[in-house]
Amino acid sequence: MAILSELEPKAVFHYFEEICSIPHGSGNTEELSDYCVRWAQKRGLKFRQDEKGNVIIWKPGTMGLENSEPVMIQGHLDMVCEKEEGYEIAFDRQGLTLELKGNIISAKGTTLGGDDGIAIAYGLALLEAEDIPHPPLEVVFTVDEEIGMLGADAFVCSDIQSKKMLNLDSEEEGYLLAGCAGGVSVTAQFPVKEVRKKGLPVILSIAGLQGGHSGMEIDKGRGNACQLLGRILYELNQKLIIFISRIDGGLKDNAIPREAKAEILLENSEDLSLLREEIETMKKILQHEFHATDRGIQILWEVDKTNFGEKNFAMEEREVWEEDSKSRVITALYCLPGGVQTMNHEMEKLVQTSLNLGIMSTKKGEVSFTFSVRSSVETEKKELVNRIRCLTEFAGGTISLIGDYPAWEYRNDSPLRQIMVKKYEELYGKRPVIQVIHAGVECGLFAGKIPELDCVSFGPDMKDIHTPKESMDAESVKRTWEYLLAVLQELGRN
Repeated sequence: MAILSELEPKAVFHYFEEICSIPHGSGNTEELSDYCVRWAQKRGLKFRQDEKGNVIIWKPGTMGLENSEPVMIQGHLDMVCEKEEGYEIAFDRQGLTLELKGNIISAKGTTLGGDDGIAIAYGLALLEAEDIPHPPLEVVFTVDEEIGMLGADAFVCSDIQSKKMLNLDSEEEGYLLAGCAGGVSVTAQFPVKEVRKKGLPVILSIAGLQGGHSGMEIDKGRGNACQLLGRILYELNQKLIIFISRIDGGLKDNAIPREAKAEILLENSEDLSLLREEIETMKKILQHEFHATDRGIQILWEVDKTNFGEKNFAMEEREVWEEDSKSRVITALYCLPGGVQTMNHEMEKLVQTSLNLGIMSTKKGEVSFTFSVRSSVETEKKELVNRIRCLTEFAGGTISLIGDYPAWEYRNDSPLRQIMVKKYEELYGKRPVIQVIHAGVECGLFAGKIPELDCVSFGPDMKDIHTPKESMDAESVKRTWEYLLAVLQELGRN
């Protein structure tokens, strides 16, 4: 049953709901990419799909605007897949369950993917419309933006004619984005040797954190579950004898992790009371430190009763990291930097350089930490990567980089931005906010490939993106659609 069928504009919400029914997490966008291709074929529109799954669809200008300069409309196909603890969904093969409360759209138990499904919906609705004046359109849908802008990085622009680009990947109505940070995904890998030890198995976890987007919310002071778990393990390792089997946390490098857990062995079952005391002490410390940002923070522990009775605690032999491996990993996790590193001194409240440990995982013989590193200053980005490299190599590990993309530098002279400011003032009687942000959008990559490309990013109101609390305002979607149409009509005349 369609949940959004009564909302206006109907075409936009129809396509958004269609998109939400198709699995399209980062790295799993083939089905949605093929859907866009079939859609274009059915309507006789020229298109191109590359080997990565990026799609571009062309549409001629409407009557009277056929000879206008073309405009690129751009968004990304992938979404961040996060879910509430205990909610059952297979993101790789299941769509989302949408919910509508008043004008607010969300998804039951999961992220909504308004970032950036609404851009795809806007694009398809534009391409389908027969009664909307517009210049020639080049509508570009890229893949894997959320894991390093891999689609945009691989995209070949030789057949792009546009010199103006409207990126629909922003989350605050009334703001025109005119610049953003560059970034790179860095994975630090540590080999671990395993030995068999006997002890009392305990599952230790940290939960109840707010999380958020590692660009937009990195300055909010919210706790990072992976790094806080490292702090807890360091403290426990100082007070009692523990062995570690594995540590895991987070799902995406660009989402501040809300949960993390460790599987440990206590050498002595008598240490259970000391463990309890230390956990209670740490919980009070963290609840005090994060009372303003993460009121729900919890440190949880339970004896792993998988292989013995519900009430009977028993020692068990398991594979754990040998002492040197344990020491190296705990030290790295505790000491690797995180959060805001520098602020911009020219633009108020703008983060200049940061990093986020978004994924922590354990495989046989290896532990890895994956960071999203961001900076609007290329040399600071490289310096931060080198700091990660230095400490990682000192602790016996190696690093690898993926998805290195440039900053999108603010352009003082932007004819496109001038037109969009003027049109916004005409429609709403006030000036939009011109903004440079710390989060990344694909404009920088396209600007680096297309000489003199003039870009602006904008979008409707969304909250809590990259978290299961993500929501989108339907009325804002409608207003942004009307603004988009007005801008396109104005661009056709210029």
